[in-house]
Amino acid sequence: MKKSLLLGVFCLSLLACNAPKKEKDIAINTVQRTYSIEKVVDNLSNPWGMTWLPDGSMLITEKSGEMIHFKDGAKTEIKNVPEVYNRGQGGLLDIKAHPDYATNGWIYFTYASTEGEGDGGHTKLSRAKLKDGALTDIEHLYKAGPNTTRGQHFGSRIEFDGKGYVYFSIGERGARDVNPQDKSRDGGKIYRLHEDGRIPEDNPFVNEKGAKKAAFTYGNRNPQGMDQHPVTGEIWIHEHGPKGGDEVNIVKKGANYGWPIISHGVNYSGTKFTDITEMDGMEKSVYYWVPSIAPCGMTFVTGDKYPDWKGGLLVGSLKFSYLELLKLDGNKVVDRIKIAEDVGRVRNVKQGPDGYIYIGVEGDGIVRIMPSK
Repeated sequence: MKKSLLLGVFCLSLLACNAPKKEKDIAINTVQRTYSIEKVVDNLSNPWGMTWLPDGSMLITEKSGEMIHFKDGAKTEIKNVPEVYNRGQGGLLDIKAHPDYATNGWIYFTYASTEGEGDGGHTKLSRAKLKDGALTDIEHLYKAGPNTTRGQHFGSRIEFDGKGYVYFSIGERGARDVNPQDKSRDGGKIYRLHEDGRIPEDNPFVNEKGAKKAAFTYGNRNPQGMDQHPVTGEIWIHEHGPKGGDEVNIVKKGANYGWPIISHGVNYSGTKFTDITEMDGMEKSVYYWVPSIAPCGMTFVTGDKYPDWKGGLLVGSLKFSYLELLKLDGNKVVDRIKIAEDVGRVRNVKQGPDGYIYIGVEGDGIVRIMPSK
């Protein structure tokens, strides 16, 4: 073999070795456990959302419609919770105490509601205060419409950005070819409001005729994870793909996330609905999963309780019953680690104010990951 040919082969090999790994090439690793898993709240059916109050107690939502106050080891059902449309993936969904709850007392929650036009229901954002074991001062901030009897893709997660805005997600309600790319229709979008429900004047589609003024992004499928990056302040989400193509995305003003025009997934039958995975004018995901893990719930790991996980992003898997740690280098996923294998269908994961990781598990309750001493 000639020297020039050998050199060419060597250079190609070197380039291949040094080429950045594609998302699908990052294998998930299982590491030796340096932690235990302990039960915190038992006998829950579908703990969709959880948030903490300043006294250390928790508010928990059950998809069926119950809001639970867990304090000093006891569960109390909150009264005066609005009626929910409990169908398919809809019901009482996320809950989030305002960052300044100690001063203003506001609790935000999303749920499927029958209010408005049409049969069935759609996702709604409300806020209320808690007094004597009941919700009071209830304010309804946004209701998507029109209603539909479809049981799919209500979303929904809530996050604050610390700048006076609240973000929340609504899935495309199973109307793949109608809602997500149409800015005049609710569903398949991330929304942004002032904390009192007013529509911000600088929302991206405020001056677009017919567009949903509360929408901040579009082209989303079914976002069921949302958290604020602890360093950049950006809002991150993950969303379900179809069969393959679950995604992690960063929320950007006015951005189109491409569903269903671009995707790494296929129909549940295995047939294709698109061959396109990238397109100008549409956001490329930070990370995608093939096969799907069915992600639900996400939280960034901060503090020093889990030094090996610090700076990573935890994502729950409904499909495979584990917690996945995405290790990050900036906005790039560089490693995947499987945690709490076989814990059950993970509906939510949150880092509590005490720094510990809490997992909401369907058909079980809420558990906490305790590092070994």
